[in-house]
Amino acid sequence: MTVYDLYGVPPDRFLARRKELVAAAKRRGDVDAAKSVGAARRPTAAAWVVNLLVRRDETASARLSDLGENLRAAHAAMDGPRIRELTGVQRKLIDGLVRAGLTAAGYVDPSAALRNDVTDTLQAAVADPDVLARLGRLEKAERWSGFGEFGSVTAVGPISKSKSKPMKESTKKTEPPQADLDAARGRVDAARADAAVAQEAAAAATEALSERTATFAAARRRYEKLLASLDAAEQAMNAAEEQLAAAGQNSQEAADRLDAAMSVAAVAEAELARLDPPADMSR
Repeated sequence: MTVYDLYGVPPDRFLARRKELVAAAKRRGDVDAAKSVGAARRPTAAAWVVNLLVRRDETASARLSDLGENLRAAHAAMDGPRIRELTGVQRKLIDGLVRAGLTAAGYVDPSAALRNDVTDTLQAAVADPDVLARLGRLEKAERWSGFGEFGSVTAVGPISKSKSKPMKESTKKTEPPQADLDAARGRVDAARADAAVAQEAAAAATEALSERTATFAAARRRYEKLLASLDAAEQAMNAAEEQLAAAGQNSQEAADRLDAAMSVAAVAEAELARLDPPADMSR
């Protein structure tokens, strides 16, 4: 089994299976495999969902890759209408894949935080070929922090190469070339499309932040309660230990007193027998 295959194991069995594979590699003398498998980290819940998704749906990676290529081409061409069209395609594709992944992983009522992490990871795969290449063996959720190659190419209008002498400054306003106007309009459309995507991402991030802040606060409260319970349990254990020691000492003292009393009784019985021997039953 390779490291890629290991990431097909459910997270709750990941560590045990990794240990088994490392031991097996060492037994057969494969040091490199043992190191490679031993370095694998258990995937988070979101990473597991995405890994499972691309293993169950062989077309998922290809569809994400095609969408990424088309979006990069549209941004490079500053094609505003095409960008808006593909943005809608992206939203539908990722929504469908998120649902499929969560269902495959058995999440009937997933938290908003988990859903957002899976969504962010798939969006990152569209924007970043490196993330796309690691689908199926992700260790943690990914997030697309920028536009990547999207919008990195800016169209520039044609430069006039006329060799005529410069004309004298005129007060008459000249109209810009149509090509420049078209390029400018394309940049505006692309910028608006990028802004719309960024606005949606910001809204999702704000919602995720709110969810995670609440989750953290709840976890913090549980942690503090556990600490308080642990402190109380330690105090109770210490008191019980002291009581146990005292009871042990009392038990030992009682045993000593019993031994002494039995010794005294034995001496007394011997003295009684000497002073008052039993009658001779033979007469």
